[in-house]
Amino acid sequence: MKLTKDLLHGNETKAMLNFAIPMIIGNIFQQLYNVADTIIVGKFIGSNALAAVGSSFSVMVLLTSIIVGFCMGSGAVFSLFFGANELEKLKNSFFTSFIFIGIITIVINLCSILFIDDILNFINIPTKVLNDSKIYLQIIFYGISFTFIYNYFSAIMRSMGNSIIPLVFLILSAVINIVLDIIFVVPLNMGIAGAAYATIIAQGFSAIGIAIFSMFLVPQIRLKRKHLYLNKNIVSMISNYSILSSIQYSIMNFGILMIQGLVNSFGVSAMAAFTAVVKIESFAYMPVQDFGNAFSTFIAQNMGAKKQERIRSGIRSAVKIITIYCVIISVFILLFAKPLMHIFIKKEETEILKIGIQYLFIVAGFYCLIGYLFMFYGLFRGLGKPGVSIILTIVSLGTRVLLAYLLSSISFIGIVGIWWSIPIGWALADIIGVLMIRFHIKLKDI
Repeated sequence: MKLTKDLLHGNETKAMLNFAIPMIIGNIFQQLYNVADTIIVGKFIGSNALAAVGSSFSVMVLLTSIIVGFCMGSGAVFSLFFGANELEKLKNSFFTSFIFIGIITIVINLCSILFIDDILNFINIPTKVLNDSKIYLQIIFYGISFTFIYNYFSAIMRSMGNSIIPLVFLILSAVINIVLDIIFVVPLNMGIAGAAYATIIAQGFSAIGIAIFSMFLVPQIRLKRKHLYLNKNIVSMISNYSILSSIQYSIMNFGILMIQGLVNSFGVSAMAAFTAVVKIESFAYMPVQDFGNAFSTFIAQNMGAKKQERIRSGIRSAVKIITIYCVIISVFILLFAKPLMHIFIKKEETEILKIGIQYLFIVAGFYCLIGYLFMFYGLFRGLGKPGVSIILTIVSLGTRVLLAYLLSSISFIGIVGIWWSIPIGWALADIIGVLMIRFHIKLKDI
């Protein structure tokens, strides 16, 4: 089995899809971590515990997004060196990135444990679910280092064209998580703590597994003493890509966390409904997010190889792929909104079902907008302009948060205003993305 592959040859659409599909499948299994928690907690513990898991998930995504952003930014640098066949710089960048992100992970882990009460207060957790939220988060925080290790080695493998190995370990990990969820929560009656323990054990398996596999079986990752130093130029490159990518993901998830806090102010029913729809959307439009990440690797490798025309053709192919997928998934969600909500919510929870279905009917028709936005993120990150992605994120989430707070405060609009703010934010960011390409990023000069 060939463990590395460049994206520099062959049909652009086929190359991107062959690389992206394992990432998409992997993300589906990754979502099973939290979906398993959600279904089992909602069905066997109750709506209060479900609300606690939902709010905790938003906090965890914010914290881990910093680490994921650094890993993805480093992955873009790895792709450039791999595409340019500069293997010595590639190996040195592996070492530099590991030290850099490892230190950041330790700081995040310590701060999250020390300031857990302040975090919970910030997102307006209701008193009746506060204890469950704290228990869940305290356990989950101990798995942050596993998030770093898995995403770091995944970034290395994907930068060299291999999206299969990260997928394999995610599938195995997801299966472990689901089995342990059932065992810990149902027969052992460990409650919300059981769901959290199941998650970090599964994360630990995927992290340690991919690290051992990569170091022993991928020659490019075997570093010698001459590679173990901090090259000033490479540190600068990794910092530029990683910090900006991390800022982008942090802003994105901080905005989502603010929305979560606003939803929490509408009560436990709204919290539980929002938890369910977030899980549904994780499966609905996460594939285009993964495609955007794969697209970034495609762009970066071809940038390194100076294949300008292939980049332009890749952009056209990406637009077609995203449009077709998003139209199909939007129709599916609109047709099956109620049955999808029933996966997470008991039929007698009518108020929660009503709120969730209302959200899906408003937002699901606009998934093309978020699909194009993820494409822009991948494009500009691959072109070495991650700062543009930050601008798009600020526009998207700034609009969303501002409108959400403004509209929801109007009595006859209420929580519906939060839902409508989402596609409006996506649309404005897409417009800015198009303008950036037209007037600021001249592809003919790449």
